[in-house]
Amino acid sequence: MSRSAVVYNIQRYSLHDGPGIRTVVFFKGCPLRCRWCCNPESQNPQPEIACAASRCLGQSVCGLCAGACPRQALNFGADGRAEIDRALCVNCLKCAEVCPSAALRIEGRETLISEILDTVEEDAVFYRGGGGLTVSGGEPFFQGEALIELLREARLRKINTALETCGLADYHLVARAAALLDMVIYDLKSMDSLSHQRFTGQGNELILDNFRRLGADFPALPKLARTPVIPGFNDTAPALSAIAAFIAGQPGAAFEALPYHRFGAGKYALLGRDYPDFPPFDSAVMEKIVDIAARFG
Repeated sequence: MSRSAVVYNIQRYSLHDGPGIRTVVFFKGCPLRCRWCCNPESQNPQPEIACAASRCLGQSVCGLCAGACPRQALNFGADGRAEIDRALCVNCLKCAEVCPSAALRIEGRETLISEILDTVEEDAVFYRGGGGLTVSGGEPFFQGEALIELLREARLRKINTALETCGLADYHLVARAAALLDMVIYDLKSMDSLSHQRFTGQGNELILDNFRRLGADFPALPKLARTPVIPGFNDTAPALSAIAAFIAGQPGAAFEALPYHRFGAGKYALLGRDYPDFPPFDSAVMEKIVDIAARFG
């Protein structure tokens, strides 16, 4: 039994992550490396350092971070602001602990399950009419036992629960979670395993099999299949039609397409990573999706 989880954000008053007004708890850790990921801080399962140099007070004013770093991974650029040598940094977090301006901040914190749910319950007045808790990530199943404990405790507190997942997990764990859920929001990115591997780092066989098994074992559980529509990956009529046809055959499943956006691009720089750019999204693709979805009911 896990009494805590590594969480990197709790977003309140969300309207896009399940029915009603939701409180979304974001777990760290993910088995995929989607090239368009808008939450790169979710991928690493452990707490890590983000550096917003624009907030740095400068070496001449402060410089506390460099003195706190045991690996000498903190340097200062020509403008006097902090820079992290990611090859040396081991995310010991000591620099962020002494940074007075939050230029260096910790992404992720180990948090007690009870503390998470106490925060969720602060918004209970907004859950009337179907709102509640949504667990997202990263991939919540990456911290599987913590997820199960959170859902079990939420049920005891009579909190409506939804889960956002990429589906890449052992089915025994998926089934345990499904028995405690009111809704599953399930990413279905591509029916082509080779393409899926190239753009996410993993094939899709287990993901598709888990979705089929969820439909067979939990036909009454609402399942929202979401497809992020990514230029050059899955934005063609054949690719989208294959996804729609698959979803149409699964009990309790609905479909939602999410157009590609660049909202997370700035986060990559904070983590010392390059953002893998994509061509601009063609809005005409959404009209194509409406036609395809209607054709498959």
